[in-house]
Amino acid sequence: MYLRQSRRLSRVAPYIAATVIGGAALAPQFAAAQSVEQFYKSNTLTITIGHPPGGSYDLYARLAADHLKNHLPGSPTTIVQHRPGGGGVKAVAWFYAQAPRDGSNIGLFPETIGQTQILQPDIGRWKVQEMRYVGSFAPVNAVFMIRKDAPAKSPQEMLKTEIKVACTGRNSQSYQSPAALKELGGFKFDLVCGYPGSAEATLALLRGETDMLSSAWNSWRSGHRAEIESGAIRPVIQVGLVRNKELPNVPLMQELVDDPKVKQALEFVSAGAAIGRALIAPPGVPQERLAALRAAFDKMVVDPAFLKDAEKRRAEIDPTPGAEVDKYALRIVEAPQEAIQMASKAMSE
Repeated sequence: MYLRQSRRLSRVAPYIAATVIGGAALAPQFAAAQSVEQFYKSNTLTITIGHPPGGSYDLYARLAADHLKNHLPGSPTTIVQHRPGGGGVKAVAWFYAQAPRDGSNIGLFPETIGQTQILQPDIGRWKVQEMRYVGSFAPVNAVFMIRKDAPAKSPQEMLKTEIKVACTGRNSQSYQSPAALKELGGFKFDLVCGYPGSAEATLALLRGETDMLSSAWNSWRSGHRAEIESGAIRPVIQVGLVRNKELPNVPLMQELVDDPKVKQALEFVSAGAAIGRALIAPPGVPQERLAALRAAFDKMVVDPAFLKDAEKRRAEIDPTPGAEVDKYALRIVEAPQEAIQMASKAMSE
């Protein structure tokens, strides 16, 4: 009896296996066949950032988490996921290689990931040109903020007098911009790196442990308006391709040098400012879901409820559509080799 049952099972098993395998094969086909609304109604949308809570990355990610779902078909539950480390690059590497590519995960990462990819390929293990931007909330000009009682108070004085400049890590903007200006422009900056994040570096500045810090203007204006208005700290140099409309009298760092080649190298370092605080999708997201994310972003940034909330949180809003942000990223990875080499050498000294 047992032998006959065994023989019957051996004949049936291939059909069971084929059914199971066929069902597994159909699962992704079913997911792909879902409408955009069905997909987002049944999935959580995760926004990954490479920094801890607090600061401008968290500020914009939470704004997106609260409002993007209102304009996305299916109105998905939306959460913010923190993966801090390495000035944000650990999260980008994970996002590029391992994040779901079905449209359920988007990121908000440093505007410098294009430069990191080129200048530090052993760290920047991604290709920004293969990812797609959903949209940018605002350009992010970094601003060198100096203490009131720093030894040097103007760019001209900084060419003669050494000051301590706080920074987090070598992969962060807080290091890259002042390092480039130090090596290419001759500024006397003593770079003090190793702070865990921008909050700790800012605290060091306010305590007088350091004299200057380069950080996003969006973060300065939202979190330290009282110190700026009191004169305890003051913007002295900014990083970007054009001056921020709120800082018309603060020079861009490439405006502080005369050599055209040096200007070009500093512009390469500054190019990420146009990308700013932007949402990005990993490679391979289905086109219809990417289109839905981009359309939802474009609707969100003009929604009166969103703008009111952004103003309440002191978040600067000057949006750029995702397709345009893609062009800024491409401009970085296709920059002239001479400018790239000069910038690379300056930031590795």
